[in-house]
Parts: sequence; C-alpha cells; structure tokens
Amino acid sequence: MPRFCANLTMLFPELPFLERFGAARTAGFEAVEVLFPYDAAASDILRLLADNALTLVLINCPPPNYTDGPRGFAAVPGGEDRFRHDFKRAARYAKALGARHLHVMAGVAEGPEAEAVFIDNLRWAAAEALGQSLTIEPINGHDMPGYFLNDFDLAARVLDAVAAPNLNLQFDAYHAQRITGDAAGCWASHGKRAVHVQVAGVPGRHEPVGGDIDYPAFFARLDADGYQGWVSGEYTPSGRTEDGLSWLT
Repeated sequence: MPRFCANLTMLFPELPFLERFGAARTAGFEAVEVLFPYDAAASDILRLLADNALTLVLINCPPPNYTDGPRGFAAVPGGEDRFRHDFKRAARYAKALGARHLHVMAGVAEGPEAEAVFIDNLRWAAAEALGQSLTIEPINGHDMPGYFLNDFDLAARVLDAVAAPNLNLQFDAYHAQRITGDAAGCWASHGKRAVHVQVAGVPGRHEPVGGDIDYPAFFARLDADGYQGWVSGEYTPSGRTEDGLSWLT
C-alpha cells in the first residue's frame, strides 16, 4: 500500500487548525499537508510537527489565504512582480517548516500569453529555490472556473518547456477524473511525472471509497509502478473524519 498523509486544511474540520496535527497522529497518519499555513506561526507548526512525529509533505504558493485572495497568479500576465515577491515568502516558509513540496498555483488566465508567463515564472522559481521541490497541479474547471492549468497534457507541455529537475507533477486523482473521465488512464499517461498524489471520491469529493474511481485498483497501480511519494487524503469528510478512514486499510 502507498504511504498516506492527511490534508489538515480539509480533514478534521470539527477541530481548530492547530489541534488537527495531534488528531492526525492519533488516527495513524505519519505525514500531513496544509494548503495555506500562513496564518499560523511557523514556530507553532514546527512544534506540533515535532511533538507528533509528523512529516510536512506539502504547502501551497502563493501565501494569501485561499478564501481571501486569488487562487495563484503564476500564469497571470502582468502579475509577474507579485508572483515573484510572494514566491520568495512562500519558499522561505516552506524551508522553515521543512515542507517537501511547494505547490505553485497558476491562477485564472487563458491563452498562449498566459502559458508563456507560466513557463517563464516557473523557470525563475525553480532557479530561485534550487533546493526546494516544486509542483504544478491540473485542477478541473468545475471546481475552479477559469483556472489556467486545467489539463494534464498542458501540464506535461509546461514541465517539458521548463525542464527543471526540481519541478514536477502533483497528481490529484479527483481532478484527473473530473478532467478526463478516466483517472486510471490519466495516471498511466502522466503518473511517471508525479512526485505527490492526492485523492478524493468522485462525485462529491468525500472519502475515496466507492464512486467513479476504483481506489483499491488505483493504489495497487501506484505500488506496481513503484511510486515512492505520499498519497494525501484531500477531501471533505462526509461525517466525523475518524469515522471515514476505512480507506486507509
């Protein structure tokens, strides 16, 4: 079986954010990801990671809170200065917390100019943070209308154009299913580029059980392909988080 981690932005919503680290460890997780940790003091997060023997796998860039700011702007023409300013802050935060991956969000944009800006910004970011693993993630247009990186072939083209060893694919099976209708086939085509995987049920984005994705088969495929990264539960619990963790076994 793959190694599973908990997305603390979405799981354990019944608890205050800082209490979710202990809850994740009690539930058996050894690693966590946090989409936007910037409202919490890095010292508090570091303490909770250490106290609970947890690995921080991933955070998102840019720093503004997801609900209050744009959903990234790495591909937004005219936003280059803002992207580079905020990327430096996010990279410092990721380094301080020991986050393995920093997900660079593209933002709402479209067309060839946006693709060129995205590639240029990613080349700069990969050189700016040589010791930091960076990821890009295709996100479906139903959940995030207008998001630039909404296609896996586009992601592959961008990764090939940037050609940086520290920039790779973040593969979310939920988004893959919504985008292509075939998460398993999408993995077969693009999984070799993935350094981080996220899962959720389709439809509904609840626990990864039943629904349109055969997750036992998907997890077996990850093992067969030799995937070595973490697999994060990034979903909205249908009830109490602890009551819906049967998918881990």
